[in-house]
Amino acid sequence: MPDFVIRTENLTCDFAAVRAVDRLSLEIPAGIVFGFLGPNGAGKTTTIRLLLGLLHPQSGRAEVLGFDTVTQADAIRRQTGALLEHSGLYERLCAEDNLEFYGRVWRLPKSERQARIKELLTNLNLWERRQESAANWSRGMKQKLAVARVLLHRPRLIFLDEPTAGLDPIAAAALRNDLAALVAREGVTVFLTTHNLAEAEKLCGQVGVIQQGKLIALGHPDTLRAKSGSTRAEIIGRGFTESILLTLRTRPEVATAELTNGRLVLQLNEKTDTAPLITLLVSSGAQIEEVRKGDASLEEAFLKLVEEEE
Repeated sequence: MPDFVIRTENLTCDFAAVRAVDRLSLEIPAGIVFGFLGPNGAGKTTTIRLLLGLLHPQSGRAEVLGFDTVTQADAIRRQTGALLEHSGLYERLCAEDNLEFYGRVWRLPKSERQARIKELLTNLNLWERRQESAANWSRGMKQKLAVARVLLHRPRLIFLDEPTAGLDPIAAAALRNDLAALVAREGVTVFLTTHNLAEAEKLCGQVGVIQQGKLIALGHPDTLRAKSGSTRAEIIGRGFTESILLTLRTRPEVATAELTNGRLVLQLNEKTDTAPLITLLVSSGAQIEEVRKGDASLEEAFLKLVEEEE
């Protein structure tokens, strides 16, 4: 296996007058979950299609698993799995028959096919319901089955395009936990796009941020959070009046001051001592029970990066 499962050099793709991917250069190592983040229309799905050889770039080049995406696209698709906008499931079939069909498509021997189907459905807590029609399942269960389909032929790399989109929080968390366990167990590399920044923060060993086709940040989530140059302070207490919020927002070290679920959340412009702010709150009549301080969340760092680029 090459040092990097994905390598792109100035990869560029245009649709008429729109540049969807603009000189994208990436190197993604094996064995990690790589999060590819960006707003709608940033170029995330187009990048996946370029990496799978479903689209050809106008310029630049890319290698996936050591294969050229233009001249060796078939080899790439044989050794990868992809869950894009469609699940690929046949809803009139039961879960087991869905995987049986795809196992035959991948020409897995019968004994290997049956063992692999049981392994995946068991690990995803679907084995006891394997004979049920997929049409009667919840969206979260269907997504789990779709992930099993992607992993069935033991690919070295999988592409997941917003796999938890549209799921309720409980179903999304369940799928996320199952996915993390499967990735660790299978040793597969994952190229993940998601709008759920908390999800990316939990799953990803490295993230890239794309805006209008350009890569604007790359690194570990902690690195991006630290580079944002801002600090988050969460203050638990009572008496956070509108006049107190207005006063805080006039302070030069405070970027934002908001009440969230009864808690005062301050986004600070730089690493700063919160003691003067706490003193201000107390003198204004607020009652403080607890103060939590740390770097900005990945979501806050992402929003700042995108705003700066715009």
